[in-house]
Amino acid sequence: MGNCMDKAGAVENNTTYQSKVGSKSSSSSNPFTTKTGSTRSSWTVPSYKESRELPTPRTEGEILSSPNLKAFSFGELKAASKNFRSDSLLGEGGFGYVFKGWIDEQTLAPSKPGSGLVVAIKKLKPEGFQGHKEWLTEVDYLGQLHHQNLVKLIGYCLDGDNRLLVYEYMPKGSLENHLFRRGADPLPWGIRLKVAIGAAKGLSFLHDAENQVIYRDFKASNILLDSDFNAKLSDFGLAKAGPTGDRTHVSTQVMGTRGYAAPEYVATGRLSVKADVYSYGVVLLELLTGRRALDKSKPASEQNLVDWARPYLRDKRRLYRIMDLKLGGQYPKKGAHAVASIALQCIGNDAKARPAMSEVLEKLDQLQDPKYNVAAPQADTKRTSSSGSVPKSPMKAQPSPRRLSGSASPLPAAAGSPLPACRTAQVH
Repeated sequence: MGNCMDKAGAVENNTTYQSKVGSKSSSSSNPFTTKTGSTRSSWTVPSYKESRELPTPRTEGEILSSPNLKAFSFGELKAASKNFRSDSLLGEGGFGYVFKGWIDEQTLAPSKPGSGLVVAIKKLKPEGFQGHKEWLTEVDYLGQLHHQNLVKLIGYCLDGDNRLLVYEYMPKGSLENHLFRRGADPLPWGIRLKVAIGAAKGLSFLHDAENQVIYRDFKASNILLDSDFNAKLSDFGLAKAGPTGDRTHVSTQVMGTRGYAAPEYVATGRLSVKADVYSYGVVLLELLTGRRALDKSKPASEQNLVDWARPYLRDKRRLYRIMDLKLGGQYPKKGAHAVASIALQCIGNDAKARPAMSEVLEKLDQLQDPKYNVAAPQADTKRTSSSGSVPKSPMKAQPSPRRLSGSASPLPAAAGSPLPACRTAQVH
């Protein structure tokens, strides 16, 4: 069977997607793409021209006939990835596998390894977490929305039980890997700010679109980085069309990743763009502190990043106590205080009081002013204690290296129930 689909059922943009690639190499836990070599191409996908129109719902046939996407055959992608050989494997997760591949830059036909356009090919397991509906939702959104801070979907393959997606390759991998992977080079303050601004641009684009889109799964592992550390949002399986008319929210099944999901959404199932703003605030905290949204290896009072960090965000004199030790004290005091203030607003319990992403972006852009970028004197980061406690002074001994754990856990299977150990789960 090929790629042709004759089903005509309307696709609702409400999905129950769960997946994330676990890193197999040092490059990425969710690797996707950039061009190599010449920039000339006969491919007709709009080049980062902002495309905001998103008519919904659309039939499956309409989605798969998108002029912006290439319909690959399974054989073409086998050839592009060297028959999905292990040496082409970039990562593996509950949904399936991601392989590195090469295609001709002009025709998009398979090319020899090392030549042409480098791509990332996501191959779903038939029994994996991401089903056909979620796969189709990603094709739907990324086939229509185009922005420099959204990962580019080049094409797809639907051949029998085989479902694949072909993305641009993102050589620097995910933000999650850079922040939390053992042995990763520390991200300097300037790069962290650049990533925060790029991710904010992506979310702001989605929220301000003519037909508003709620991303619903904003987290460090879904922020991919190109060779220049430009951030792009990936993985749109949980994306949801925003409210229309006078409605302030949409009601839906609670899906996402524990630690990042907004409390009002988890409690009520009422979803708005302010849930994305909350998740964005959590990622800002990860950038500030170098800690995961949830970390079971920490003492009980420190496992939830938002709960642990909130008191320090309110006090400029104590903020340094939670700053990432890997920064080595090399960050601008004013800039750090400003980012902490933005994060505090984003994670507010009152959803209506959270800023719009356009406001967040405006404030972050201002931090590129030189007056916010005078680095503080380097703290003595010599570690002489095995305690995980917060340092009492930037000039005193720091605690031992922070232990790293797996990615943030999923939402509970039911409100108030114990949290499972797997990554993501649906709340019924």
